[in-house]
Amino acid sequence: MKTRLCVLAGLAICFAIPAFAQRKEAIDPQTLAQLDAHGMKYSEAYNNNDAAALAALYAEDALFITDRGPVYGRYAIEKWYADGFRQSPITNFSRATYWLNTIDNVAWSVEEWWGILHGESGPVLVEGYESAIYVREGDAWKIRMLTVTEKPRLTKEMRLATNNILIADFSTS
Repeated sequence: MKTRLCVLAGLAICFAIPAFAQRKEAIDPQTLAQLDAHGMKYSEAYNNNDAAALAALYAEDALFITDRGPVYGRYAIEKWYADGFRQSPITNFSRATYWLNTIDNVAWSVEEWWGILHGESGPVLVEGYESAIYVREGDAWKIRMLTVTEKPRLTKEMRLATNNILIADFSTS
């Protein structure tokens, strides 16, 4: 009897958690506009290689998780961006939001990003994914935590092979 109750309770929890996690209400239009504006400022700062403007979009106690490890606090995040832009500036940075949700003064999102990185070996397309948690500080939204991943970069040979395959596919149709 106890085993059946435990199994039923476990099943109830398993079905209840996803139901609570899936918010069906629409995001308040004003909040959506504010978060869209935040995203545009983020992309603009990236395209201008402006570490200070990017860091200003983060909360004072923000956490930025990169492939090289975590970066703690707005000042350290600004330094991380400044060092990165000095070493390899980026252009044509853009993002697409796949999921955005809010509860009260907290929002979270999942995005895909891409841009052209200008390093020692010339320009290369970089792309990846990020997940962010935002908090409202006064009237502004700030990034509390950002996790960024990068897709594997294609070598020049891989890009040429991909282009040849695409050209061959279009020429046969």
